[in-house]
Amino acid sequence: MAGGGRVVIAGVATHWGSELARTLERNPEVGEIIGIDTSPPAVDLERTEFLEADIRNPVISRILPGLEPDVVVHCGVIWYPEAGRPSRALHDINVIGTLQLLAACQKTESLRALVVRGSAAIYGSTPAAPSFLTEDMARLYPLKTRFQRDIGELEGYFDNFGRQHPGITCCMLRFQYELGPGLDNPLTRYLSLPVVPTQLGYDPRLQPLHALDATGALAAATLNPVRGAVNVAPDGSISLSRLLRLSGKPAIGVPPVVSSLVLKGLGGFLGSADLSQDGELLMRYGRGCDNTRLREEIGYELAFDSEGAARDFARKESGVQSLFPSPHPGSPVRSIRR
Repeated sequence: MAGGGRVVIAGVATHWGSELARTLERNPEVGEIIGIDTSPPAVDLERTEFLEADIRNPVISRILPGLEPDVVVHCGVIWYPEAGRPSRALHDINVIGTLQLLAACQKTESLRALVVRGSAAIYGSTPAAPSFLTEDMARLYPLKTRFQRDIGELEGYFDNFGRQHPGITCCMLRFQYELGPGLDNPLTRYLSLPVVPTQLGYDPRLQPLHALDATGALAAATLNPVRGAVNVAPDGSISLSRLLRLSGKPAIGVPPVVSSLVLKGLGGFLGSADLSQDGELLMRYGRGCDNTRLREEIGYELAFDSEGAARDFARKESGVQSLFPSPHPGSPVRSIRR
């Protein structure tokens, strides 16, 4: 993105939308930052202009062109359902919001790039998968769960938009599950259980993404978007058993035949009641993603590998000062340093 470019963040009140805005604010090469959401961000932002609007409303097609953005970042896709909210309602929110935002982008003549915060869960978890999946492998495996199909549907909308508007760089970021102190998501809640249930006979290889790298990679892609899907994942992987040992959590083995019942029973607490099948498969087979495009094309160098993210999480959760640098350390994209 050229110096002084204007960035619009859809879903700025979400955790990742707010963190992106805060990171871009520290970058003198970024011009105006405008955040769109139905409610203001919970964090203090110094130079981000907030605009109250609902991207599900067709009026967004009149608002967005007038803002004349160079880059639009879609952080408004909701992956984890709120308590009491059925997955069908979540699906409708995501689909309607995405379609209306794309319709607005189509009318925005200034737009040069569209960046989407997506999910690596589109790959699913299967024993036949390679250790590290590349971006072109998403269509090699069937979309088995409703969650996967939802992700596939949303990616399909952006793929079609990108083909119809070749002058706009559409970048779909496939994030692995994030891990970090203070984060509230199904993985951190799972690790917060006093005794963690695991599936007997399975020790999956996992790839937790440090929260600082999640924000850093999103900022890097905003400044240097590339066309197509990009995995956002750390180097290496870590076994579930080692992750639990580092976290100091005792585990109890559960026969696979009843694991789905256990996960469904915990679903309300984990915030993933409608994702129990995805969680069961992940905790049985794991999932790893190749990050070559993130490093070489977007130019982002991750600060934490998988084990480093696990160690930093365990250290900070136990109240011990981290040995890793904070705030966010080095990256080849110098303009996003904190």
